[in-house]
Amino acid sequence: MTGTGTARALDPERGTLDKAAGENFPVAPFFLPRAWRTDLMAVYGFARLVDDIGDGDLAPGGADARLLGVSPQEAEDRLVLLDAFETDLRRVFDSTPRHPLLRRLQPTVRRRSLTPEPFLGLIAANRQDQLVGRYETYDDLLAYCELSANPVGRLVLAVTGTSTPERIRRSDMICTALQIVEHLQDVAEDLGRDRVYLPAADMKRFHVQEADLATESAGASVRALIAYEAQRALDLLNEGAPLVGSVHGRLKLLLAGFVAGGRAAVRAIAAADYDVLPGPPKPGKVQLLREVGVTLRGEG
Repeated sequence: MTGTGTARALDPERGTLDKAAGENFPVAPFFLPRAWRTDLMAVYGFARLVDDIGDGDLAPGGADARLLGVSPQEAEDRLVLLDAFETDLRRVFDSTPRHPLLRRLQPTVRRRSLTPEPFLGLIAANRQDQLVGRYETYDDLLAYCELSANPVGRLVLAVTGTSTPERIRRSDMICTALQIVEHLQDVAEDLGRDRVYLPAADMKRFHVQEADLATESAGASVRALIAYEAQRALDLLNEGAPLVGSVHGRLKLLLAGFVAGGRAAVRAIAAADYDVLPGPPKPGKVQLLREVGVTLRGEG
């Protein structure tokens, strides 16, 4: 076990929050008001932990399971853990939760008048990941993103007190696009988890078999499929981008960072000639900053 792994086992709350530095997009950047950063990190802690449960990436030692009241015999059962996590989440709204990350979330929920629905959506998405590993159509994938991605944007708007129906609609487009981009970057990793987030109907259209996704480098058909899905994500980002212009101040910069991060990731995938199988193509800082400028100017 590495030193970091030891720290996570001893302090699962700290270990989970430390992952924020490795995320594709800024979680709670320094330029935001301190109160926003505190609440966004509390939301992040919840979202990161539920993903870690769903992916089987909890800190070694079983501390999270014990905190949730799950016996050692069931600590490897992700569905049992997710059920226990949902039970503890509900305590956030009516009593005192057991897990420290949920106790950390409770003041944010009360301060921002957050509702259970977006949190339950993220749990439902991870529960679905245990039961569904393939998506037949693009609409099926969008329905999954409604659970796995869109609640995050809705929580950001709620924490910052800027929710309106139109902003939520645009935010959903951006979050879905970011989820699709992440899936495109992680095709090989997801396949290793026995998950394929490329719609089966699209794979058939481009004559792509699952075996084609298990190679070291993508062939022409896989590249064409990835290009097609990347354009879909970019179209969603562009349609959601007016959200940035609808807000002001530091929130505008944060949301521009989300949109720009997605656009830059799509461009990195394109720069790799849509070959995502050797590893996730990542944009450089210069490209990201350029995209932030374009997004803030409303030119994209």
